[in-house]
Amino acid sequence: MTNESQNIEYKESWRDEYLKWICGFANAQGGSIFIGVNDKKEVVGVENPKKLMEDIPNKVRDVLGIVVDVNLHVEDGKDYLEIVTEPYPYPVSYKGQYHYRSGSTKQELKGAALDRFMLRKQGKTWDGVPVPYLKTEDLDEATFTLFRRMAKLSGRMDEADLRDDNAMLLDKLRLVEGDYLKRAAALLFHPDPERFVTGAYIKIGYFREHADLIYQDEVHGSLFQQVRQTMDLLTTKYMRALISYEGIQRIETLPIPREALREGLLNAVVHKAYESLTPIQIAVYDNKLEIFNCGYLPENWTIENLLCSHRSRPYNPDIANAFFRAGEIETWGRGIERIINGCKNAGCPEPTFECRSGEIWTVFHYGKAESTQKSVQKSVQKSVQKSVQKIVSLIKADPHITTQAIADQLGINRSGVARHIKRLQEQGIIHRVGPDKGGYWEITSDEK
Repeated sequence: MTNESQNIEYKESWRDEYLKWICGFANAQGGSIFIGVNDKKEVVGVENPKKLMEDIPNKVRDVLGIVVDVNLHVEDGKDYLEIVTEPYPYPVSYKGQYHYRSGSTKQELKGAALDRFMLRKQGKTWDGVPVPYLKTEDLDEATFTLFRRMAKLSGRMDEADLRDDNAMLLDKLRLVEGDYLKRAAALLFHPDPERFVTGAYIKIGYFREHADLIYQDEVHGSLFQQVRQTMDLLTTKYMRALISYEGIQRIETLPIPREALREGLLNAVVHKAYESLTPIQIAVYDNKLEIFNCGYLPENWTIENLLCSHRSRPYNPDIANAFFRAGEIETWGRGIERIINGCKNAGCPEPTFECRSGEIWTVFHYGKAESTQKSVQKSVQKSVQKSVQKIVSLIKADPHITTQAIADQLGINRSGVARHIKRLQEQGIIHRVGPDKGGYWEITSDEK
């Protein structure tokens, strides 16, 4: 016999309360309960096995409304029973209570966890629930404009679809259910999603030793806007960049690679359990940065399990799909893998991940500047080069594009874009035709 696990439970004798365990197996992945076996996997035997083989199936049928197999086994002359429960496609209740097998324990589902469980059994997800009274005209036009620019640059949506009106675009993104918009539409495009989902914002705090809070910020608005504003705050206000020079080029090296930090933030936004009513929290210290996010994961899972689960099924699939179409995430489920690789490639310490009772923590550790500066500088130079290439691509796609629009799409501040543009002009790669307002950009040479 194997140890108690997700699918196995040992009991020395039968009690009617074990119907709750059967309920938990039926609502999860199924499993077996062995009656007449102790926790050490020793067969101690069971009295009146034939009577139990008749009583247990009848009680399961009458109380739970399902069917189980009860098998008789014999070892060293001692009888014991195996109750085999199959996973059921619909919710199974024990006297109005819903139990669920998680890891090696049984849990009674309540509140938000019960809501999500019921939705999943119906083939629905929390972010896919329709929202009454929410209309397309209530959504933020600036966020639609931002999304269209990002999606056009990513190439993950047809340009014809992006030219449709907002209502049609929402339908193409599968954010419409019948005559209603989904919760995901409110979170992604509404200027104040907290009207519909409490806690749908990001909280940032800077802490000294002994957890003394020095200052903090809250970031509100649509999820697309939250990601941009949070990245701007973290990279300009909360983290100290190491300054160095490559010739006359000023290089600012952050203690965390920008792309890894962005992936960590996006991972929290896309996979957050919004029904928890708790905001995403980011704690910044002198030597580390922590991203706290509410989520629900089975006990005793490793990072490998987390990678596999996220790769196969996004926590909020409608939100994940919109961020994917916008080019914000590369592919579903590889966020943690990209975070780890981003830190490795920059020569920074690997981040750590923890799952604590429905809470997911991503912790970035700062490396020593003396040992990591050179490798991080190379990463920064590559990042600068990519930003410049993206600026040229954006100008090619839209010669009338503004500096602010470029900043929005790249997720960096306006002054940074202005510096890149100035350098491109000095190198003779781009040329401004006409005034700042009403003029346009011209690509003179992109071979450099």
